[in-house]
Amino acid sequence: MAKIKKIAVLTSGGDAPGMNAAVRAVVRAAQYHKIKVVGIEHGYEGMINGEFVDLTSIDVRNIIQRGGTFLRSARSMEFKTKEGRATAHQNLVEKKIDALIVIGGDGTFTGAGLFSQEYDIPCIGIPGTIDNDIFGTDFTIGFDTALNTVVEAIDKIKDTANSHDRMFFIEVMGRDAGFIALQAGIATGAEAILIPEVEGQEDKLKEFILTESHNKKSSHIILVAEGNKLGGAHEVAKKVAEDFPDLNVRVSVLGHIQRGGAPTAFDRFLASRLGVAAVDALLDNQRSIMVGYTNHEVVHVPFNKTIKGHRNVSKELLEVADILSI
Repeated sequence: MAKIKKIAVLTSGGDAPGMNAAVRAVVRAAQYHKIKVVGIEHGYEGMINGEFVDLTSIDVRNIIQRGGTFLRSARSMEFKTKEGRATAHQNLVEKKIDALIVIGGDGTFTGAGLFSQEYDIPCIGIPGTIDNDIFGTDFTIGFDTALNTVVEAIDKIKDTANSHDRMFFIEVMGRDAGFIALQAGIATGAEAILIPEVEGQEDKLKEFILTESHNKKSSHIILVAEGNKLGGAHEVAKKVAEDFPDLNVRVSVLGHIQRGGAPTAFDRFLASRLGVAAVDALLDNQRSIMVGYTNHEVVHVPFNKTIKGHRNVSKELLEVADILSI
């Protein structure tokens, strides 16, 4: 492999707190190794449109604490076409870019893997998504911050629930995965947690409502992952209200508030460590891999594994949630 002299970095897909910290780490690690860095704005769409900006250590000062992504992000349908990827590659060639670091989730890694195969360009992925659903890593950048945001919001909602004897159905993000709902539910003492990975939740919810323990509590918090099989929080609450008209049911959808805000210390630490690891991987002649974090160590996971693999929720955590809901 020819010596890498210039790399590009982009953020793609949904934004996640800590993405800025990751870009900062990539830029400074590259500069440490005398490698130039180009930032690509608006992800793969920006690569096609030629939205390139030179980055130095000075350009990434004072962003480690900022949420979102200063490079901005976008979803690109054009990059899914051969013509779009050909245009993107030509722009990289004109900029004399030797390698690419992408920060995002499964879709981001899928695009990078295909692009690397077609044009023989080294690509390294850094997992950045609040859903924490990427196979091959214990944590993704942004999950810890989102989890803390959800916990803080639920704590405040519980004050109103207790004051008015209400059953609140709180919807959190998690279209295909319930990691936020499960861990936030345990952390806030939720009475029930509805996530996409668990079957038979409707019967279990009804059973809970009918139990004696229900009658002894003045309020209830039911956490609903948006991708749960019964529907979103509004659909679930409507069905419960129809079956149990005496309940004082309310719904709160947290929405995109979960993506924003300053990253926690852990997300800043994780992003910094993985950003450095991504540059190290390129210098070690790695390509088409994700740098992940497992058992407190950096790991390398091939794109094909992290894309095809499925991260399961912990059965132990499910049991913990059941035990503590009584």
